[in-house]
Amino acid sequence: MNEKELIESGNMKMEWARNHMPVLEIIRKQFIEEQPLKGHTVSMALHVEAKTAVLVETLAAGGAKVAISGCNPLSTQDDVAWALDTRKNVSCFAKYGCNNQEYYEAIDAVLDFEPDITIDDGADLIFKLHKERTDLLSNILGGCEETTTGVHRLHAMDKEGALKMPVIAVNDAMTKYLFDNRYGTGQSAWDGINRTTNLLVAGKNVVVAGYGWCGRGVALRAAGLGANVLVTEVDPVRALEARMDGYRVMPMREAAKLGDIFVTATGNRDILGEDDFKVMRDGAILANSGHFNVEIDMEALEALAKSVRTVRHNIKEYELGNRRINVIADGRLVNLAAGDGHPAEVMDMSFANQALCVRYIAENKLNNGVHKVPLELDTSVAKLKLESMGISIDELTNEQERYMTGWEFGT
Repeated sequence: MNEKELIESGNMKMEWARNHMPVLEIIRKQFIEEQPLKGHTVSMALHVEAKTAVLVETLAAGGAKVAISGCNPLSTQDDVAWALDTRKNVSCFAKYGCNNQEYYEAIDAVLDFEPDITIDDGADLIFKLHKERTDLLSNILGGCEETTTGVHRLHAMDKEGALKMPVIAVNDAMTKYLFDNRYGTGQSAWDGINRTTNLLVAGKNVVVAGYGWCGRGVALRAAGLGANVLVTEVDPVRALEARMDGYRVMPMREAAKLGDIFVTATGNRDILGEDDFKVMRDGAILANSGHFNVEIDMEALEALAKSVRTVRHNIKEYELGNRRINVIADGRLVNLAAGDGHPAEVMDMSFANQALCVRYIAENKLNNGVHKVPLELDTSVAKLKLESMGISIDELTNEQERYMTGWEFGT
């Protein structure tokens, strides 16, 4: 496609997403009227696709100058990036298939705007800010982090005294992780796997590594597609939950011998390694749903392989003698590297949290460290979402409120 066609395609994708994100639309209208972000510059490193573009439009509508790069080399949709770059007060530096150097050059480019607020998905922008662009830290009012992996990194920085700015852990909002991580990841991971492989899931052994909220969603959807689900875990409580939810639970060394499809969702590294590859079935399919491409040890797999070839778009086959192992999207985030990411309706809540938290940072002085999303913001997102769905709920009476908060009532 030429430039005009790319922009038109991106605009159509953005319109479709916008029409299915009613909560963010309500916030956008408020922002247009109140201009809470006027005079602020927001630098972002997120997956640049249609839902993200609606968030960017919302921030710009509130008066912010916005600069955005990608947060994964394979998750940018170029047509959306081109369309986004035409918006007033928006500069987009993301592109699909960038190499490692280009990826960090784009992050540098958004930091060149000297932001006072940041938004991250994975904390690469904040990492760059603290390692190489420390001269900009004095201007930072705060930032927001979108995903579990990034929040883990930020807590580690904070524990060591290395975090020199306030950051709101948007991932930990109830209206984010209970819906985005569970239902969003569950649906979009299988969307990426299914559209890439075009194979049946029913009747196959699906191994889900990790039973956090993302793993729960992946397992739930796998079971819904008719798979036999096996879960691997290191946390005894989560392992017990998985068993009580009806799944088989075992160590990866055992599951590796049985799995037809493997989906990692742990946020940790080397979940699938050399010992696992050596015992996998012929034709095993490996996909990663964690943020970074470290969950599958690709170096170990390449070292074992006698040959490597692309057998289908986004699938590489590693031939290990008499067995073949197939990896989707080079082990990168399968939801976006092989699909369109989470559904718009679920990202409506996640990005509503982002927009409200950016406003909160602009209007409040926060201490350095990792902060929770204020409960009133989290609750307001849920209320707006229910209203957009035409759902009303009960309210406590004054007597019920006193009973729930008092101690003097006996049997």
